[in-house]
Amino acid sequence: MKVLLLTGLGALFFAYYWGDNFDPASLRGARVLLTGASAGVGEELAYHYARLGSHLVLTAHTEALLQKLCPAPQVVGNCRKLGAPKVFYIAADMASPDVPERVVQFALDKLGGLDYLVLNHLGAAPAGTRARSAQAIRWLLQVNFISYVQLTSLALPSLTDSKGSLVVVSSLLGRVPTSFSSPYSAAKFALDSFFDSLRRELDMQDVNVAITMCVLGLRDHASAAEGVRGVTRAKAAPGPKAALAVIRGGATRASGVFYPWRFHLLCLLRGWLPHPRAWFIRQELNITASAAA
Repeated sequence: MKVLLLTGLGALFFAYYWGDNFDPASLRGARVLLTGASAGVGEELAYHYARLGSHLVLTAHTEALLQKLCPAPQVVGNCRKLGAPKVFYIAADMASPDVPERVVQFALDKLGGLDYLVLNHLGAAPAGTRARSAQAIRWLLQVNFISYVQLTSLALPSLTDSKGSLVVVSSLLGRVPTSFSSPYSAAKFALDSFFDSLRRELDMQDVNVAITMCVLGLRDHASAAEGVRGVTRAKAAPGPKAALAVIRGGATRASGVFYPWRFHLLCLLRGWLPHPRAWFIRQELNITASAAA
């Protein structure tokens, strides 16, 4: 039985990672709206799309993060150097409920439509804290969940016309709950449920828009790293490799992407082996620091 189980999991793994038909040329001229592009995985996504010849609209919390302020990267200028035919940027504080509409309209005006909506922005909260005010939780849900829903709803008509793709960068905490992150994990679980349900609705309505959910490890991003400093032993996912996995999944219209690969197995085993899962999670956490927070 164990042999059969391991064989089956191995077959799923190899099918998932080596069974795609990624064609880099398919992204040449693609119209991409990418949120959270100022650092980490988002910055690397912008650079990969630029190298592949996509037209880009990039967002970040403030315009300076994308364009001018040092030592922050000049993402827009780098994308132009790397070969993006068109690059536009817009400041977008996703904590403001009116911002998603402004962002999508800006992208439609600049690009004339969308082929990809890549949702990557992140509102991180410090891990290990016990005090969670209602105001802080509302902010976290607006940034990490509600704004994703707003952007999707507003962009969906254009994506329907282009038979495009929704690419959602999420987290393992949206599949496997862990300690000391309950509001953030709740937002990520909500994302997973919303887009799973939307995928079924689109299938029933014969709408040819793909949805790719990307389950990544700890973001290689200053705010994410600071939020879990002293709480987790996990290392940040390398931005370029994680970004390439996301792009391959979106371009091949895969339903899911897992980086690093072991997260796929962990999600599959979640309901079957609860005790090993708890043991695995404990290895990622600094329990002493977490309990004292």
